[in-house]
Amino acid sequence: MAATGSEKQSGTTYYVSTPIYYVNDAPHLGHAYTTVAGDVLTRWHRQRGEKVWYLTGTDEHGQKIMRTAEANGVTPQEWCDKLVEESWKPLWEHLDIANDDFIRTTEKRHTDRVQEFVQDLYDKGEIYQGGYEGPYCVGCEEYKLPGDLIDGVAGTEFAGQKLCAVHKKPVEILKEENYFFKLSEYGPRLLEFYEANPGFVQPESARNEVVNFVRQGLQDLSISRSTFDWGVKVPWDEKHVIYVWIDALLNYATAVGYGADQAKFDQTFPADVHLVGKDILRFHAIIWPAMLMANGLPLPGRVAANGWLMVGGEKMSKSNLTGIKPQDLTSHFGVDAYRWYFLRAIAFGQDGSFSWEDFSARYTSELANDYGNLASRVAAMVGKYFGGELPAATADGEAEQAIKDGLARAVTEADRRIGEELDFQGGILAVFDFVKQVNGYITEQEPWKVAKDDSAEGRARLATILYTAAESLRAVAILLNPVMPETSQKLWDSLGAEAALGALAEQPIHSAAAWGTLPAGSTVTKGAVLFPRLEEKAAN
Repeated sequence: MAATGSEKQSGTTYYVSTPIYYVNDAPHLGHAYTTVAGDVLTRWHRQRGEKVWYLTGTDEHGQKIMRTAEANGVTPQEWCDKLVEESWKPLWEHLDIANDDFIRTTEKRHTDRVQEFVQDLYDKGEIYQGGYEGPYCVGCEEYKLPGDLIDGVAGTEFAGQKLCAVHKKPVEILKEENYFFKLSEYGPRLLEFYEANPGFVQPESARNEVVNFVRQGLQDLSISRSTFDWGVKVPWDEKHVIYVWIDALLNYATAVGYGADQAKFDQTFPADVHLVGKDILRFHAIIWPAMLMANGLPLPGRVAANGWLMVGGEKMSKSNLTGIKPQDLTSHFGVDAYRWYFLRAIAFGQDGSFSWEDFSARYTSELANDYGNLASRVAAMVGKYFGGELPAATADGEAEQAIKDGLARAVTEADRRIGEELDFQGGILAVFDFVKQVNGYITEQEPWKVAKDDSAEGRARLATILYTAAESLRAVAILLNPVMPETSQKLWDSLGAEAALGALAEQPIHSAAAWGTLPAGSTVTKGAVLFPRLEEKAAN
């Protein structure tokens, strides 16, 4: 049995990938959702002190790209270059994505290795030549099975036609002489692997779908196309190009040194987590592991399928005109709020509906009122009552112990949910439950009333309350840094933590629970409001 990513030796790299995105158009919220999730996951593991590699990129071959380029009067390469440099890379920079590599499938470092991989399979007898005829969706770049099709509705332009269930557009009947990979032979091995590695496909609903599909019996896979030429040439027969999905899946190997840098490859491959949309689950959970089995390579640790972002009940995409640009939202709510919202509002792995109203309500309630207001109040009171110098806590009691216990629980739960379970929503909620606990603590302790007591006991009590609140915020800044790095840095600076403790990014996740880390005497300043009221943002 091939090893899984979870069986990598200690000291190796925690490797996370997004899908490589198809560049037929500019990115929308759905693309950004997966990429932000991967960024939060890898930032979290970096703050655990682990060596991390985060890969994203673009899928640039295939019939859909060719047709899109032709429709725009440019070559496919020109089209890809323009989209990547003007839309995709700038968006990831805008969203503060800290990817370690960006691979393009038109790059030589990829195409050469793809040919080598496929040639190896051919030489091993895993590929043969044959004919095939069937319904093909250009949007999916995939031959469709009967269960993947729906009927066009009477009275519409597609009445009486078979449509792709994903794109809601007619499929084309293609007949070609192609080369085929013996996928059908790998069904039993795949089922054995799924049984031995129950966490390989997540969530459980996705795993069940994959297992049931494989149990029905697999067909051999056409791995070449001969009716167009925009793709990687089949090395032994250049009248064919390699099927775009075979080409695309191999990016996860070629980007980390397959066939070029063995040391890096051994240190990094296979991926610990492949983040994918549920519509491309079968490629990653069936075809990809079968390809690796055929070439004797280890299998990934996990394939995690996120759900669809829905607008008006429809999957968000350019083809059905529901695609929304992330910049439409970041210009109003800010980048950090954007990064936070989708992982907070939608359980990863489930479909979720986006609405402007829900984003506005959560922003106001949780970010501005709960989190931002807490930071402002604490800084203002330290400034008012102690001249901006953080006092020492000398009068701890049961209330302070409850805060310490609450923080310990929040750190443990957030680390488990985000770092292990990919439950971003649960991890974020654990932190914000602690934020609410600290707000409740301040409300109950009423430091503005305690400040009226000028006795030594009163001053000690006031100092303890404000230290407890500030130390809690230090921990929150660390825990939310992977989610909202710009905001966390602002809070870190406001607390005077940079001078006292060093760079925020270097603070381990577990250090958030180390109570008493922020030293008394730190200079606390009230900076700009972390989350301005939306009406104020609009006015600006």
